[in-house]
Parts: sequence; C-alpha cells; structure tokens
Amino acid sequence: MKHTVPAAIATTALAAAALAGCSYVNPITTHENYAASDGTQVIAGDVEALNLIVIAEAVDSPATMIGTLVNSGDEDIDLVVTFDNATTTQLSVAAGETIKLSPEDGDTEVSGTATAQPGLLATATFDVMGGQSYSKDVPILDGTLPEYQELVDSIG
Repeated sequence: MKHTVPAAIATTALAAAALAGCSYVNPITTHENYAASDGTQVIAGDVEALNLIVIAEAVDSPATMIGTLVNSGDEDIDLVVTFDNATTTQLSVAAGETIKLSPEDGDTEVSGTATAQPGLLATATFDVMGGQSYSKDVPILDGTLPEYQELVDSIG
C-alpha cells in the first residue's frame, strides 16, 4: 500500500495535536508560584513572605521566624507579624526592597514562643497596617536538620 504525501502530513499533524494535548488541557506547573524549600509562603498585598519557617527547640520554648519579605509594590508597607498569638513584631518594608528574617546580625528578627512541637505547624499572621490580615500555617523546625542547628543555638 502506497502512502501519499497529504496522508503523511495529516498523520503527522494528528500525532502532533495528540502529543500537545497534555499541555493544552493541563496547566504547566512550573509556571505556578510555589514554596520550593522547607518553608511556606504568604502573599500579603504587595509583600511576598517567602520560605517562612519557625525555628524552635521545643514547644513553649523561645522561637524565631526565618524567611524573606519582598515588597514588589510602589509604596512602603508596614506590617505587624506574629506566630504565637502573643508576641508581635512591627516591620516596614520599603517599596522595591527585600528584608531577610533571621536572628543573624544585620537581619530582622521576628521572635516569639513555639506554640507546638517541632514538626508541627504554627499559624503566622501578617497584618498590613490600614489593610487586610493574612494568615498561613508555617512549619516549626528544630536543629534536627544541620542547616538549622546554628539558628536553634542562637535563639533565646
């Protein structure tokens, strides 16, 4: 049986359409915003709070939040942050600026008390002054992973 050129073109076009259907019907997941590390993220208006983790040794022990705040807006944003429903930290993130949260020198410390055992979650709240409130469950980690041991040792 002899194939004609139009039949070969039609077969190729049908195969290409069938193979392309997966990305046509399903969204491309690499285009979606997600937390790529141990922490989680919160979008609070123009401020993105990225890779948020609460570091603590045990429940009811001193704790600190690590992560990064990025203000992609044109105006400075004032926030009140808490993760233990008791201790608040007021921050100002300038327009276009990034703030690193950690207990290390030169960074901004957001401290409090661990509300649960490491391995569980704490609810972090970001209140935008004069605006909305945003909450997200954030993992509580201890020094089990070596990259967090030095941070646990620096708390309290």
